[in-house]
Amino acid sequence: MSRQSSSMQSPYSYSHQHQLSRSAYPTFLSLQETIKLQLTWASRGILEAFRWDVVVKTATSDREIRSNILKSLLLNSLSLTSIYAFDLLLQPLVHNHPSWLHRNVGWFYRVLWLFPVVGVSYYLNSSWCNLIAKRSFVLQHGNRAAHQQPVTYHGMLTMLATSAYRAVMILTSVIVSLALGSIPFVGSWISFAFMCWVNAYYCFEFVWVARNSSLAQRVRYLEERWAYYFAFGFPSAVICTCGSGLANAAFFALMFPAFIIMAMHARPVPQDPYNPAPSTESTNTVRFPSPLIPIRMPVFTIVIWLNDLIVRVLSVGGSAGVRHRRTTSDTTEQVEEGTGVELRNIGRTVRGPPPAVQARSLGDRLPSNGKAPISGRRKKD
Repeated sequence: MSRQSSSMQSPYSYSHQHQLSRSAYPTFLSLQETIKLQLTWASRGILEAFRWDVVVKTATSDREIRSNILKSLLLNSLSLTSIYAFDLLLQPLVHNHPSWLHRNVGWFYRVLWLFPVVGVSYYLNSSWCNLIAKRSFVLQHGNRAAHQQPVTYHGMLTMLATSAYRAVMILTSVIVSLALGSIPFVGSWISFAFMCWVNAYYCFEFVWVARNSSLAQRVRYLEERWAYYFAFGFPSAVICTCGSGLANAAFFALMFPAFIIMAMHARPVPQDPYNPAPSTESTNTVRFPSPLIPIRMPVFTIVIWLNDLIVRVLSVGGSAGVRHRRTTSDTTEQVEEGTGVELRNIGRTVRGPPPAVQARSLGDRLPSNGKAPISGRRKKD
């Protein structure tokens, strides 16, 4: 009897164990479903990159935003006029001229006028775009914008370190783009796709800064929603291909305030890239995207590595890197927030405790509704 009962119970126990092991196995969407979702998110990004109605409504409803947009428009128009004045007027006149002065008038024009105008335009445009972003954030979210820190000696150094880090990141992005463009046959297409993500990052950077997001959180948030941000940055990347060299940068700066306002009102998707299509069943099964399509696209891996290398070489008191080993993005992240700047060689009399830097996990993801960040489920890369 005991043998018969055990033999009768064995199929049930095997089936029960099989169900348990099957429930523990992750559930994936099909390849077709994942591709359809990615295309849906990309179409959402394209639509939100053409919300000119939001730009017009925001600019006409607020005097401060309208004033900064007009100043940026005039200054960048001056830059474009200066660039094309040489290309269309001066260059044909001095081309193949026997005089040494006439042959090199282009260098004098660039050094004495064009480069200073573009440099001043970059600095002022960054300041005006920052004001536009802050004002747009306040209009949309009320007084939940980041509070202004008191102007102190350490705060000024932090601001300078942040600006320097941003310039380094722009430089490394340009270097990576040029390097990708040199790849035979497919280089131009890869470089263009990379610039789509870079442009989208800088359009949303003000939003993430206003939400006090770290560099790791910003990069991960974009890389996990790569289809949406590629589509959002597509129009601005197309604009950057209208000219050459400085003209592309001037074209982008001309449209940058508008894209910032669009980014402020955008709603990136998906909310949860690891469970983009939640199950309607009561079990709340997590349905991962197809393994054939990556959830996270490592777009900025090379840029972050170059940033870390440059910061380690140029940072004051570089011996700190020998005493303390850091991960790849820790050094650049501390410099961006101003905590990696050594003050002892700049001013010994003013020494205050550096601002506390909260340890943030790479698994924390930003919310897409613009509210206070909510730490989500931690997942491994």
